[in-house]
Amino acid sequence: MIRFSIACLLLVVSLSSSGVGWCAEVPGVVINHMPAASGVYLGSPGIAVLPDGTYVAKHDEFGPRSTERGVAITQVFRSADRGATWSHLATVENMYWASLFAHRGALYLLGTSRYHGHAVISRSDDDGKTWSVPKDRRSGLLLDDAKFHCAPVPVTVHGGRIWRAMEDAEGPGGWGGHFRAFMMSAPANADLLNATNWTVSNRLGRGAGWLGGKFNGWLEGNAVATPEGKIVNILRVDYRPEGGKAAVIRISADGKEAAFDPHTGFIDFPGGCKKFTIRFDPVSKMYWTLSNPVLPRHRGSNPERVRNAVGLMRSKTLRDWELRCILLYHPDTSKHGFQYVDWLFDGPDIIAASRTAFGEGRHAAHNQHDANYLTFHRFGNFRTLTMADSADGARPGQAAWQPLP
Repeated sequence: MIRFSIACLLLVVSLSSSGVGWCAEVPGVVINHMPAASGVYLGSPGIAVLPDGTYVAKHDEFGPRSTERGVAITQVFRSADRGATWSHLATVENMYWASLFAHRGALYLLGTSRYHGHAVISRSDDDGKTWSVPKDRRSGLLLDDAKFHCAPVPVTVHGGRIWRAMEDAEGPGGWGGHFRAFMMSAPANADLLNATNWTVSNRLGRGAGWLGGKFNGWLEGNAVATPEGKIVNILRVDYRPEGGKAAVIRISADGKEAAFDPHTGFIDFPGGCKKFTIRFDPVSKMYWTLSNPVLPRHRGSNPERVRNAVGLMRSKTLRDWELRCILLYHPDTSKHGFQYVDWLFDGPDIIAASRTAFGEGRHAAHNQHDANYLTFHRFGNFRTLTMADSADGARPGQAAWQPLP
């Protein structure tokens, strides 16, 4: 069965500036909480493991009372006991939508300076306590020629280079349609704060006629090495009302060229209209992901906003995906969500940080999208899990698998 813990958050010392004065059963371990009434929501979860075994996690702040469009804020936390307890470590300004990753003895945040800001990277040489400031092209300001967008997607080392997918928001139309996908890469041993070390591919916008005219855009791509040793960008696809698609963009070995074939580039991918993270497991020789599939009971509404289930999926080929287990589930789709889950392998387990919307009554989230928690999760012996090990309510034969009357 899945191992997880239930955190009871008491009013002792708050991890957020707003304070928490109640106790609620929230799946996982609560790292941070902001009540919906604050107008500040928790986004872009990330997780990393330091060489000494310390866990580091982060989120940014969004919402009507946040500073996401001015001085964007990222909060950083640490755990010295494998995720059982967490403490606040740092507040990083002018960092948003960032990937958190450890590389060659340092810790990095790679994202944007704010909502649709510059592409920036910061480094910490003291395990996340302090961070460099991206002032210019030698100190972490990587791209400033457009409005940029991303999410905490994988940063992958392959073929002597480090790879990270990104988008700009310079295409025609509004959300979804205006995203143009591209890949950034640099030599793995280079100074990552020096913009001249980074190669940027061409930027690909959407084709309005793709997927029978139901393709509204792609975003939040994964840099993944294929079984053949190629680099691809596997992206979330906004495809309605069906959902369940992802897109595979081919990247040249030097990182300069991105290409997409709409006849072969779309794949079936449960939960593909929401952000997901793909990683390769050298033990099982499989690719694994955590996504937000729409279970039968919840079909018929906007699939982009159904985020109440976290599915564990695997693939040998990156094209054919098998749903193995539902790790987290709540029957309500309007104010509950486990989303943007960032995760890592930890021996036989998966450890994860989730942007979680949870609670009832006055303790509820604003909605399933506007999360009020950052939560930590451990899923034990993930390689052996089956659908019979799924969360209560989401096992085969239970209500989640029955269509609405």
